[in-house]
Amino acid sequence: MNTIILGTRASKLALWQANFVKEKLEENGFEVEIKEIITKGDQILDRSLSKIGSKGLFTDELEQQLKTGDIHIAVHSAKDLTSSLPQGFKILAFTEREEAHDVIVSDKTIDLNAPVVLGTSSTRRVALLKRLYPNVVIKDMRGNLQTRIQKMRDGQVDALVLAFAGVHRMGYDKMVVHHLPKKTFVPPVGQGVLAIETHESLPENTAQKIKQVLNHHETSLCVEIEREFLRYLDGGCSIPVFAHAELKNNVITLNAGIVSLNGLEYKSVNDSVNINDTLGFGTNLATLLLANGGQKILDEIKNVLAK
Repeated sequence: MNTIILGTRASKLALWQANFVKEKLEENGFEVEIKEIITKGDQILDRSLSKIGSKGLFTDELEQQLKTGDIHIAVHSAKDLTSSLPQGFKILAFTEREEAHDVIVSDKTIDLNAPVVLGTSSTRRVALLKRLYPNVVIKDMRGNLQTRIQKMRDGQVDALVLAFAGVHRMGYDKMVVHHLPKKTFVPPVGQGVLAIETHESLPENTAQKIKQVLNHHETSLCVEIEREFLRYLDGGCSIPVFAHAELKNNVITLNAGIVSLNGLEYKSVNDSVNINDTLGFGTNLATLLLANGGQKILDEIKNVLAK
C-alpha cells in the first residue's frame, strides 16, 4: 500500500491529533494523506449530547469511510469511541496517554465555592460538579475548543471545564486556573489517549506495521480495562460513568464508578491487578459496582434519559 489515507474530524484539535499520528507514521517510512470528515456530532450543536443520542456521534461517518475503503485508518479521541465497535472494525493502537485529568479554564480567577457559571457538555462533569462543587452554576456548552473559549469570552460563562490533554495540545496551558484531582473528579474512559481505528479490509501486514509504530503497550493495557468496564455497564457518553486505570510497577489500578445525574448518589470501585492477570478484571469490577448500588443509579439515569 503506497499511501495511508487517514480520516479525522476537522476541528483544530482533531487535526493536531491527526498530524501527530501522520508524523509518527512518516518517520517510519509511511506516506500519509489526511482526509477531513464532518461528523454528526460536529453538525448538531444546539442540543446537549444526551438529548441527541451519544453513541457514535463523533465516529459513525469515519467508520463508514473505513468500511468503503475511502480511508484506511481513523484517528479518534479514545473517549469518543463506543465501548463496542461495529462488526468488522478494530482498534489498531492506543497512543501514549497525555495527562488524563480535567481542568477549569478561564481568563479570570475562579472560586469553585462561589456561584460561578461553568460551561460543559459532559454529563459526567455536570454530575461530578454538582456533587463536589454544589455552588457552581452549570451551562451546557457545545462546540470545538476554540468556539467554546470564544463563547466564554463573549460572557456566556465564567469558565469552562475541559480535558487537560486538549487544552495542552492547543497551547492554552496559561488559561488553566484549576487542575481537578483524578482521585475525586475521575476521568472518563480513554481520556488523554488517541485511538487508531481500522476495518478488517485493511491488509493485515499493513495493519500490523501501523500498530508497531503507534501502539503504546502500557497505555493500551489500561485503556482496554477501562473499556471493558464501560462495555459491561453499556454506558455511552450520556451516562455519567468514569473509569481511569494506571500502571505502576507491573500493577494496574482501576478507579471507576457511576454518579447520579444530580450528583447526590455515587458508587465507585477501586482495585488492582498484576499486568499478567488482567483477563476479566474490568468486567469483575463492573459486576461488583452494579451489585453494590450501581445498578440502581444506572436504571434511574436510563429512565430519565428515556423521557
